[in-house]
Amino acid sequence: MITVHHLDNSRSLRIVWLLEALQQPYELVTHHRDPQTLLAPESLKRLHPLGKAPLIVDEGLTVAESGAIIDYLIERYDDGRLAPAPGTPEHRDYRYWLHYAEGSAMPPLVMHLVFSRLGKPPVPALLRPLAGKLGQGVQAKFLDPEIERHLAFWEATLGEHAWFAGSTFTAADIQMSFPVLAVESRRGLAGFPAIGEWLTRIRARADYQRAVEQTGELNLSATR
Repeated sequence: MITVHHLDNSRSLRIVWLLEALQQPYELVTHHRDPQTLLAPESLKRLHPLGKAPLIVDEGLTVAESGAIIDYLIERYDDGRLAPAPGTPEHRDYRYWLHYAEGSAMPPLVMHLVFSRLGKPPVPALLRPLAGKLGQGVQAKFLDPEIERHLAFWEATLGEHAWFAGSTFTAADIQMSFPVLAVESRRGLAGFPAIGEWLTRIRARADYQRAVEQTGELNLSATR
């Protein structure tokens, strides 16, 4: 049986959701963040040098990184429902969004979170006013416009078809759920109706609901 090492309030919800969509049995092992630093615990470092989730163990094989895990699970357990046929335009789009989610979408979102915390502990108290102003400036001048460009890109894509890789739900939608939920938590989705409708369809899925029952609702505003 597949073991999923899940970190609360993290990207690993996607892997639990994928396994629910694949109807593949799994064992869930939950690790909890340090309440002060919000970082992953030492228990994850005993499983992988970087100490991050998600992480799966399948018949003695350890696989890390969301995209790599999704590729592995689709290749081994999917029957063609969650990935388009190779060589099709839909598969090219599927592969693009599968890697775009972490390669292009998440970096400005993570940077936005980091710069939003420059005026807060653990930054030394004497430096917080200056660091906070620096963070606000970087957010306003660079990160906010960059995130808006990504949002416009998602909106245009979902305005053309119901799902990121075309007319059918795929694992690329599972992968894209984290950046979309991150934006919803920290900025909201006002002005982007197609993205909001996509998210409503996601939350209506029985496999997503089962995953949330296992891991808890994602609340990325809690990591601010």
